[in-house]
Amino acid sequence: MTKAQKIERDSAREDLLKKLKPGNTVWTNLVHVSRSGMYRVIDCFIIRDNSPRRISWLVAKAIGFRYDRRHEGVAVSGCGMDMGFHLVYSLSRVLFPTGHGCIGKHCPSNDHFNGDRDYTIDGFARKDSNGDETVMHWHREGGYALCHRWI
Repeated sequence: MTKAQKIERDSAREDLLKKLKPGNTVWTNLVHVSRSGMYRVIDCFIIRDNSPRRISWLVAKAIGFRYDRRHEGVAVSGCGMDMGFHLVYSLSRVLFPTGHGCIGKHCPSNDHFNGDRDYTIDGFARKDSNGDETVMHWHREGGYALCHRWI
């Protein structure tokens, strides 16, 4: 990766971190599928002020995927799984590599689906079994910080 590509990637990550917080939804739209089914182009959006905002170029640069100019979306190769989810999960892992604080009852973290029913909101103190105060409930897996929906 060249120095210019690293600067472009870091700039895209910074821009996306300003737009996306844990719990936000990234909407995806399937634009193109190759004849073999092994390649697809997916367009990414966020909703702000009741209107969709395209973030496909930023997503492609931030996670290191190719941006398909012909179909105007993120180029994703492979098959056998939900590629829109894969795209948003990859983006979330890049934006929140060390994890994220719990956002409460609607927290998208996979920890809550695997038995952890502690929805303590980030920033509020709580006492553990030893009586010590813990400031936040931290999810170590950053891949589930963002939600995914298809358009």
